[in-house]
Amino acid sequence: MNSSNPFKNLKADFPASIVVFFVALPLCLGIALASGAPLFSGLIAGIVGGIVVGAISGSQVGVSGPAAGLAAIVLVAITALGGYQNFLVAVVIGGVIQILFGILRFGIIGYFFPSSVIKGMLTGIGIIIILKQIPHFFGYDADPEGDFAFFQVDGENTFSEILNSVNHISLGATIIAFIGLGILILWNTVLSKKGKIFQLIQGPLVAVVLGIIYYVLTQGNNTYGIAQEHLVNVPVPDGFDSFIGQFSFPNFAAITDHNIWVTGFTIALVASLETLLCVEATDKLDPLKRVTPTNRELLAQGTGNVLSGLIGGLPITQVIVRSSANIQSGGRTKMSAIIHGFLLLISIILIPTLLNMIPLSVLAAVLLIVGYKLAKPSLFKQMYNAGWKQFVPFIVTVLGIVFIDLLWGIGLGLAVGIVVILIKSFQNSHFLHIEDKSNGKHRIKMTLAEEVTFFNKGAILKELDSLPRDTFLELDVRKTRFLDNDIIEILEDFSEKAHNRNIDIKLISERGTVENPPSFIKFFQLRPKTA
Repeated sequence: MNSSNPFKNLKADFPASIVVFFVALPLCLGIALASGAPLFSGLIAGIVGGIVVGAISGSQVGVSGPAAGLAAIVLVAITALGGYQNFLVAVVIGGVIQILFGILRFGIIGYFFPSSVIKGMLTGIGIIIILKQIPHFFGYDADPEGDFAFFQVDGENTFSEILNSVNHISLGATIIAFIGLGILILWNTVLSKKGKIFQLIQGPLVAVVLGIIYYVLTQGNNTYGIAQEHLVNVPVPDGFDSFIGQFSFPNFAAITDHNIWVTGFTIALVASLETLLCVEATDKLDPLKRVTPTNRELLAQGTGNVLSGLIGGLPITQVIVRSSANIQSGGRTKMSAIIHGFLLLISIILIPTLLNMIPLSVLAAVLLIVGYKLAKPSLFKQMYNAGWKQFVPFIVTVLGIVFIDLLWGIGLGLAVGIVVILIKSFQNSHFLHIEDKSNGKHRIKMTLAEEVTFFNKGAILKELDSLPRDTFLELDVRKTRFLDNDIIEILEDFSEKAHNRNIDIKLISERGTVENPPSFIKFFQLRPKTA
């Protein structure tokens, strides 16, 4: 729609890209820290995810970069593979495998996740963002940004970290966080509707600028000042050589190590799954409801991971936090993601010292708003009203993400979703009609569904066993196209019991009607094959 002129929506995309930049900056650094990788590796992944993946991808609003979901895998792999340069080989291999996934059209996998699980994922991530940002908001930065697992890198868990932050409140960081949050709420609820200027200049930019001014004005003040550890920490190079020295390169001599291939495949699998789920979620959030081509997305992510691995970056996926910040800020096309990548690149080259004056607590305020918009209380009510078959997988996904991590939450939600399908299948195997009780006999009509499989054994067996003595059972199989052998055996066994309990069976099929058939097995073997 906008491919003919990528700059057509620039007045919407540029302000959104600034917000995404401020959201991405602490996450790139924090995820690198949580992964045990060099800080610069997170920034490389953010730049490649924005510029390269953004350019190749067919997603208009998705933003890619280093992912919290991969941090634990990276942390273990760097040590297990004998260093960061060996690990980079696994990132390149992972990217190549993702490109193969795209060529083999594996993008369809994302469509097999129920809507309730995708909504649960968005809500769960929203809650996690809020819970994880509370300590940073109050100036307690013991755990790095981007550590989204329940059991944290600093040895605490999500809730004990919040309790610890109560005893470690930094007054200066908290004051500017509240000022920043006030500006963001004012911008969202009032000013953005007042004029074009307030849509062009986004609230997060104003909050960040005020944060820098506050830091400069209170520098050296023991009560109201903000200590160095509560600020963004971008590596500052001394010169060009020192900047180039921050790039790492893969040690391809280690490519024969089978553990590197296992890690590469793991990265490809997890990064692809996270990306496809994020694509599903961002397409739901997109106000224009555009559909992302999933196989092209895998090709884009694979290309990004190959390049990121070659120059020392972390693995990349499409990420919901950045993507939702982009959508919430009015981003319309992929130019927003690409510009955010260029902003990361330009700022770490030209103004790293200025970036290091941004208080983390102000960025926490920005993320709190992003989290709230993802996990609005009204969504819980909406899912509850949709019935238990929607609500149970939704709430299990949310709880799994909050109390374990993203992939576990989605896996548990999907498992519950499958169980719900099985229960529905169990319930839908037959319809039972009690008609009348004339001539001293119960008249009961049972109509079997179009497909009856072994999943339905329990329901049908229970129904047949509960039939009282002296019943006239009318069994209608005219609509049944597939009848599992297990069900035929149940009917065969039941015909013996029916004789003993004075139950007459009238079998109605497309081939005619039979009363008390001598053998159900022989009868159904004669049926013409229709499936």
